[in-house]
Amino acid sequence: MNVRLLSITVGVAFLASAGCSSHQPADDVAYPVTQEHRDRASALVARMTLEEKCDYIGGSKDGFYIRPVERLGIPLIRMADGPQGVRNNTRSTLFACGVAAAASWNEDVAYEMGVALGQDSRARGVHILLGPGVNICRSPLCGRNFEYMGEDPCLAAATAVGYIKGVQSQGVMATVKHFALNNQEFNRHHVSSDADERTINEIYFPAFKAAVDAGVASVMSSYNLVNNVHAAENRWLLTETLKDKWGFEGFVMSDWTSTYSTLGCVRSGLDLEMPEGFCMNYDAIKPLIETGVVREKDIDGKVETILASLIAYGFLDRPQLDTTIKEDNPYSREVAYKLSCESAVLLKNEGALPLRKGGRVALMGPRADIIPCGGGSGSVDPLYSISLYEGMNQLGEDFPVTLVGEDYRKAARTLKEADAVVVSVGFDRQTEKEDHDRTFALPQGQDELIEFAAEHNDNVIVVIYSGGAVDMRRWHDKVSAVLMGWYPGQEGGLAIARMLAGEISPSGRLPISIEARPEDNPTYDNYYVEKPMTKRGHSTLNVTYGEGIFVGYRGYEKKGVSPLYPFGHGLTYTSFEYSDLMVSRNGDGVDVTLTVTNTGNFDAAEVVQIYVGEDNPCVARPAKELKGYDKVFIPKGESAVVTVRLPRSAFAFYDVDIHDWRINPGSFTIMVGASSQDIKLKEHIIL
Repeated sequence: MNVRLLSITVGVAFLASAGCSSHQPADDVAYPVTQEHRDRASALVARMTLEEKCDYIGGSKDGFYIRPVERLGIPLIRMADGPQGVRNNTRSTLFACGVAAAASWNEDVAYEMGVALGQDSRARGVHILLGPGVNICRSPLCGRNFEYMGEDPCLAAATAVGYIKGVQSQGVMATVKHFALNNQEFNRHHVSSDADERTINEIYFPAFKAAVDAGVASVMSSYNLVNNVHAAENRWLLTETLKDKWGFEGFVMSDWTSTYSTLGCVRSGLDLEMPEGFCMNYDAIKPLIETGVVREKDIDGKVETILASLIAYGFLDRPQLDTTIKEDNPYSREVAYKLSCESAVLLKNEGALPLRKGGRVALMGPRADIIPCGGGSGSVDPLYSISLYEGMNQLGEDFPVTLVGEDYRKAARTLKEADAVVVSVGFDRQTEKEDHDRTFALPQGQDELIEFAAEHNDNVIVVIYSGGAVDMRRWHDKVSAVLMGWYPGQEGGLAIARMLAGEISPSGRLPISIEARPEDNPTYDNYYVEKPMTKRGHSTLNVTYGEGIFVGYRGYEKKGVSPLYPFGHGLTYTSFEYSDLMVSRNGDGVDVTLTVTNTGNFDAAEVVQIYVGEDNPCVARPAKELKGYDKVFIPKGESAVVTVRLPRSAFAFYDVDIHDWRINPGSFTIMVGASSQDIKLKEHIIL
């Protein structure tokens, strides 16, 4: 093979709080709050009445607004849900979901998604976008996993930072959520997530800390309790950690109707109660001030914090609505398509893909002629959508497709005569949604559908729309290929169709592990543990995070159990060879350099993943942890030199004795691979 070396410069930024290195967009746009902004906010607060101040921190009865104070020139501030597109009483671009963005392993496309979301917000006069969601996908059962960015804090942090920088580059506030440990939807108002200090800091905090370091404008607290204190009333969480330790200068808002007491909210560090002031309002706060329980200056501080951020973004001085941006934004359409292309993960392929030109394709399943999305705040009413059936038809005469109707049992002959059968299955906004957990099994009847197809054709390709892992035991070994499409957004059908046809080589990688059985998941015994206790008139369910830091692939390694598909896994239509690993010190960090060669016949992208393991740890540590990565496009027959710089923090663990991060000097193994289990090269380094 004639191999040509590509000259590629890999830009790397440090996410020190996550101990993670990844390529980050150069644009680092934030709107820091300056003393000038604070002074202007303070002057406005001095002119407000007590009633105006108390009511200002209680949102608006209209649900998605911060109320105006018109006599002082303080405008109405509009919010909108934003994990998958600008929601709330509008049609908008439907992007692939948060877990799909993480599956792209590409912060550049996450940044572009953020830019597009920011433009879509400006086109609708939205000031504050309620996204991204960065809660760790602890279990496949969580109904909101589709909004989040996977099971690994390094990947989640990097993806979130790209998203946030993009949104805020357009003069729109991003809101990172849900702070913190909101890892299930079942009884979400009354579940206490009980975790130890190290687990919280190593697994559940890093993505939030990275968002704060990137200049995120606002933080949303979660519904759940954290160690028996509701997040919106948790002073350790909102003040001692977020504001004092991390230096967050923006404002903290509650999730919708997640507050329980006036005094708890006022003292916790919560600045804004949403959607309106059930607890933080004039009638509730005034008696507390009059009796000396609450100081008026504490209320002043909350109002000043909100106003200073709004002033920093220019919201008091310019209109937010940008009429030069079309609601059907061409740039947003382009980005939606790109994200769909980069996020789908080819899990299995036994020669079925790409489809053969001229071959007859039978397309069936409940998701064949629609593009679903998850329910709740991630649900968007798109301006349009392209289903898989429509996408296949756009391929033209080379791929003749027949759509099999709901009564698929009458189509046995069609299935037998087809050269390939594509079965499109998965969840939707009714079966995977906010405020509900979901099943591990596919919705009713879909397993039988796949089995029927496999009985009548030896070349069955399953396309799954889902926010996470599904049970494949009944049919996995009977089909030829499996593609995880996630919720791919409005362009998803076209992107997946072109992928099936071989016009695009799949480049997504799993941001989660896919377990073979639900009981294999490290959290299986610790997800629905219920120990009722009385608290404020309701029953609190204490869920102990007994797996500790061993979430996802970390837990599988510890248990010695192989998942069906490991974290980081994803196939392409080509093959890659790794060679020439060099690990060297570079200042406080470590450079990992290697050569990757495309040895197949397709141009494609490879995701180079860098894992670190401590050889002789002084405390229990995972065998390997993702600490850096880079996605590199390599034409067939060519090679690329990839360098990923690991910050010193990539080798640290959280020490509960000193309540901080530290490095245990000694030997570490640098592992380079194509997934958490497919390690290609190793090297040791002494720190």
